[in-house]
Amino acid sequence: MADTDRPKLIDTLLESPHISESMIVSTCNRVEVYAVVDAFHGALAAVGEMLSAHSGLDFSDLTRHTYVRYSEAAAEHLFAVASGLDSMVVGEQQILGQIRTAYAVSDTQRAAGRALHELAQQALRVGKRVHTETGIDRAGSSVVSVALDRAAAVLAPTDATNGLAGRTAVVVGAGSMGGLSVAHLTRAGIGRVIVANRTRERAERLADTVRAAGVDAATVELSELASALSEADVMVACTGAVGAVVTLADAHLALAARNAAQRPLVICDLGLPRDVEPAVAGLPGVTLLDIETMKSDPAAGAAAADADAAREIVAAELATYLTGQRLAEVTPTVTALRQRAAEVVESELLRLESRLPGLDDPQRDEVARTVRRVVDKLLHAPTVRVKQLATTPGGDTYAAALRELFELAPGSAEAVATPMEMRAVEKTDGFTAGLSSEDVWTKGMQE
Repeated sequence: MADTDRPKLIDTLLESPHISESMIVSTCNRVEVYAVVDAFHGALAAVGEMLSAHSGLDFSDLTRHTYVRYSEAAAEHLFAVASGLDSMVVGEQQILGQIRTAYAVSDTQRAAGRALHELAQQALRVGKRVHTETGIDRAGSSVVSVALDRAAAVLAPTDATNGLAGRTAVVVGAGSMGGLSVAHLTRAGIGRVIVANRTRERAERLADTVRAAGVDAATVELSELASALSEADVMVACTGAVGAVVTLADAHLALAARNAAQRPLVICDLGLPRDVEPAVAGLPGVTLLDIETMKSDPAAGAAAADADAAREIVAAELATYLTGQRLAEVTPTVTALRQRAAEVVESELLRLESRLPGLDDPQRDEVARTVRRVVDKLLHAPTVRVKQLATTPGGDTYAAALRELFELAPGSAEAVATPMEMRAVEKTDGFTAGLSSEDVWTKGMQE
């Protein structure tokens, strides 16, 4: 998705009566739509229509490459994305700039309100914390290095340092992980690289990088993968696709065109989820290395430990964020209740003034202080308790109970903050409001 397309697409989304806020995150291998919606299915249809119109594909064709996260799961997903946990190269920091750009565009379009403002800013803080407190930045490159070092050892057990020299490699996927794989292969002296990717243009760009390093390179369509495998000694699969890209049938066809006993084939499956069907590991002459099989390696183990530490940070930050959201949702109700109580107190003091006109000022002030003190004490326990309960699952029901018990008008809680105040909050870096009755929803599409 081109950056110039984003403002127009955001405006298209906001035309839907079900979407009040929208942000589009676009990277080399994904497009994600974050939205604040009041009707799930209506918003889903609006986003689907936008993606379909922009891509020129029927939405039914896009569903294989899409995923949906709603409410808390949407927040968790964005925090993981910002931390680099959902990137093709685990731990890459470029995604932070892409999220920042996505929010800036939405803010310029006045499409990012309170909910998306605090969600995006919190995600950026979570990402920075993960990169500061863990070594996840090295995780992606470590996995590629371990996989190809093991492949070299399989191909040349007695001389693993030269195991890739002069060989032919197939790289499936031209994203960041594919780029890392190509860099490692060229340093290892690979003789030829064949790049396969869904879009030929990106495959050609990666092949040009290989040629610039003085190595022979070619590109093929994914439909030609079996033919390319028949020539290969090693394959690296790193597409990030939803389903398997390399099937058992592909591997069978490739092996039929080669002498597997004399030419072993090493397949490195670096995709999450898997890019290669697990049954491929059972074929004669094939060694399948995936993320699970590499965890025993110290370098890969360290990378996995960094990823686990990052996930723990994401989980803790998500819990804190959701607690803040629930507290923010109940705060307007508590404020409205105290405002209602203050109005009742003032009304009763005026009535007292008319009934006891002989009270002097000190007496009148003492009565007013006493009445206000009594009301404050009566409201203290329920308002403190409702804030505590609001942090628990289903806590919004307690705020609803307060509104019902004290006959607060449906819109009174929301009316505590004026539109001007709300807009001022959007421009700050703090978090003072929750998702209230609306929920953040995201729909992603792998490119």
